[in-house]
Amino acid sequence: MLGVEPIGYVVGGRAEPVDDDWDAVTATIRLDATRFDADALRCLDAFSHVEVLYHFHQVSPDAVQSGARRPRDNPAWPEVGIFAQRGKVRPNRLGVSVCAIEGVEGLEVAVRGLDAIDGTPVVDLKPVMREFLPRGDVRQPPWSSELMAGYWRS
Repeated sequence: MLGVEPIGYVVGGRAEPVDDDWDAVTATIRLDATRFDADALRCLDAFSHVEVLYHFHQVSPDAVQSGARRPRDNPAWPEVGIFAQRGKVRPNRLGVSVCAIEGVEGLEVAVRGLDAIDGTPVVDLKPVMREFLPRGDVRQPPWSSELMAGYWRS
């Protein structure tokens, strides 16, 4: 095993995983006080955004998909491989979001746009640096733009 343990948990935000309007959601990431102190978040507030890696803990291992499926089970969209989409039924049930940092205090990071629910285990945090953003044009198929049309709307 990789030895990955949660560094903390999502507090607040949504209680249920609803697919759209995530920019309207603010939540807090609370670090595990038995493993970290406030120094772990020192200067994170100098960044505008943070990448949050988390575990889709409410997805049953039996629900995991390893092949192709239609995103959101939409019959208008093509069957695409699990690694060609960002659904929660992925093999390791890991999610990642780029979130706006609303504030940092003590062991807590307030964020906007985290598409994870209250109680979600957080595996890692990384500041977003423009040098890690995509270089050049980003290409994606039309179905993904349709899927994302309301995802971040607030």
